[in-house]
Amino acid sequence: MSRINTNASGLTDHANAASGSGDHLDGPQSRWSEFWFAVRVFFQFLKGFRQLHFSGPCITVFGSARFKEDHPYYALAREMGRMIASRGLTTMTGGGPGIMEAANRGAFEKGGRSIGCNIQLPHEQAPNPYTQRWVTFRHFFVRKYMMLKYSYGFVVFPGGFGTMDELFETATLIQTGVISDFPVVIMGQDFYAPLLHFLERMVEEKTIHASNLSKFLVTDDPLEAITFLEEAIQAHSWLVPRPRWWLLERSWNGSDPAQAQRNGHQ
Repeated sequence: MSRINTNASGLTDHANAASGSGDHLDGPQSRWSEFWFAVRVFFQFLKGFRQLHFSGPCITVFGSARFKEDHPYYALAREMGRMIASRGLTTMTGGGPGIMEAANRGAFEKGGRSIGCNIQLPHEQAPNPYTQRWVTFRHFFVRKYMMLKYSYGFVVFPGGFGTMDELFETATLIQTGVISDFPVVIMGQDFYAPLLHFLERMVEEKTIHASNLSKFLVTDDPLEAITFLEEAIQAHSWLVPRPRWWLLERSWNGSDPAQAQRNGHQ
């Protein structure tokens, strides 16, 4: 029987690095340390709210950071970014390279709004040059919350563990009714074919209901994807917040990418 190496120290090192805090995923800490951890998390949320409050309705694009510019999935994500921008929606990504860069690039080149929610890691990742505005977070859970909060829907390209985490957490929130009318487009039919077969097996075994998959579309056609997203989000009403001068707030419509970049890269 094959075994997966679960070396305890290795897991702890990885967890600490991923958390951005270095000491809060390996058991209880001092009360003072955990208090300040909670304070730091609060300010991470506040930072996200302040930076993204005027971002407008977003479509968030997920996918691997490892695909280069000459890869077909990069070209597909770039076209998807253009398509999102053409509908007046904001393209939001994790702000890194690969699929994230491609989607931001397509939106940027089309003259649309392009935002990155970056993550602070020991070895990566610098924000890609096609975001007009970015926010860097220390904690994955804060980052995922922001990317969900400001989105009308998700587009999921081929990726690794992080992409799967984002896809299945969203599926769980849909299944449990925490979010509703939230469309998810899966792009990369060949890549995801084994996963789709597994989901069908889950339906057969009754571990999920067939209706749980009703908000998912699998396609490699950006036009079909954006049509599906638009149809699913028409029922939404979107609060258009007004800037409050006494909070030093400024609206952002993305019409001037250079100016938006100067304003947002702080």
